[in-house]
Amino acid sequence: MKPIVDSSSPSWATDSAYHLRCGRHSLDLSFPRVMGILNVTPDSFSDGGQHVGLDSALHHAERMLAEGAAIIDVGGESTRPGAGSVSEQEELDRVVPVVEALVRELDALVSVDTSSPAVMREVSALGAGMINDVRALERQGALGAAASTGLPVCLMHRQGEPQDMQQSPYYGQPVELVVASYLAERVAACEAAGIHRSRLLVDPGFGFGKTIEHNLRLLKYMDELQTLELPLLVGMSRKSMIGKVLGRPVEERLAGGLALAAMAVERGANIIRVHDVGPTVDAVNMAWAVLQEGCEPSLNKEIT
Repeated sequence: MKPIVDSSSPSWATDSAYHLRCGRHSLDLSFPRVMGILNVTPDSFSDGGQHVGLDSALHHAERMLAEGAAIIDVGGESTRPGAGSVSEQEELDRVVPVVEALVRELDALVSVDTSSPAVMREVSALGAGMINDVRALERQGALGAAASTGLPVCLMHRQGEPQDMQQSPYYGQPVELVVASYLAERVAACEAAGIHRSRLLVDPGFGFGKTIEHNLRLLKYMDELQTLELPLLVGMSRKSMIGKVLGRPVEERLAGGLALAAMAVERGANIIRVHDVGPTVDAVNMAWAVLQEGCEPSLNKEIT
């Protein structure tokens, strides 16, 4: 049964807005979806180097799709705290073969986690369906590049750069209000550059220039972001906020991540970005079933 629209649905979610046009794919956002993380970097915080080879990347992506991922998010630049910069050419060398293979071999809906204008243009030509930018298109040339692709773009809030963002982050106002204000400004910049609101998503940026207290408050009051009237993507999988609360190393943070995923769905999240797809699909489906009072949710691949 298709989940019903009720009073808890975000105001952007009209029947037409439920379907996000992602290149040749259409993504149904009338219920929450899971995005699987595919890092093709040697230094990502929890899985660096595990999926660098093309065969390994394809195998992992195929597994995530089978477990219910609606989107595969490919990243060629680590944005963990303290991460070094990556040249544009190095990012292209990492990302392009993987995107090309995912589209050709698996017909996957591919999102690319990048701030590079050249990467945006190249992956769009290869059949990627979404751009996911932790810098919210602030890099020089990124607004124009994203506009030229015609693809949906996710704008994320951050404070600082990966190299310094966790060095005493400070917010003079409640963090959720600062995040909402920043994202509203970036949405306006996108619209001025010719990127229609129907192509935009927002991400509050858990762990990007935020203390544990900031992260916990941001989730608690995340429904404040509904004022933006845009689909909401969240990524908390395996992050240090879980480790600091539970005292768990990266490889033991699944249970905490599932709790956060369910809470994010309750607060209006439309896309949950995770490393552990199968268990998260179950947790999100269960949370959605409660919210919809017995509808039969399904996060299995339903992309046309």
